[in-house]
Amino acid sequence: MIKEAEIIKVLITDDHPIVRKGLKQILDDCPGIKVIYEASNGHELLNELIKQKIDVILLDISMPDRNGLSLLKEIKNIKPKVAVLMLSIHPEEQYALRSLKLGASGYLTKSSTPDELIIAIRKVAIGKKYITTTLAEKIVHEIGNASDKPVHEILSDRELEVMCMLARGKSNQNIAVELSLSPKTISTYRERIMDKMNLKSTAEIIRYAIKENLVD
Repeated sequence: MIKEAEIIKVLITDDHPIVRKGLKQILDDCPGIKVIYEASNGHELLNELIKQKIDVILLDISMPDRNGLSLLKEIKNIKPKVAVLMLSIHPEEQYALRSLKLGASGYLTKSSTPDELIIAIRKVAIGKKYITTTLAEKIVHEIGNASDKPVHEILSDRELEVMCMLARGKSNQNIAVELSLSPKTISTYRERIMDKMNLKSTAEIIRYAIKENLVD
């Protein structure tokens, strides 16, 4: 958290160079905000997080090496006070509430305007939360309608991460390598996911994830 008069130091994390460049151009034109690093993956992000003083991290949820939610937990373990603003192509109802529960300071879709992005960065940098009016309404609705939650909400964060990786066509072996787990453990997660969601195959997992906009 910073004082309002200080320069806000931002780290952008997205695996698409054109997205990073666009975000940097927006922020370079904004007084009081400085982009100090652009990370293309989770490994680069965590290295810079340790080395540099960072006030706000812009974090894409969908990246090839690490799920954004998994990275969010690690970021908060390393530097609990750093503000993390999640960016995603996915609608708010898919990941926003889960992100906030894990410690994110805000959630924006990539269809948001540059002005909204800047407002969000300034707000989370001083220790406040940023949520859109639409998301606030959804939070209120969820409190009153817990039974309306999508089926994948019953999954743990790790199960959701594995499900999304399976839905992207990754094998158990590939997922195991990326998550530093054994293929047997990934197979156990797969079985648990199918059991909880009453699905019978990886193909059904893929169809569900696409239907619910959980993968790109």
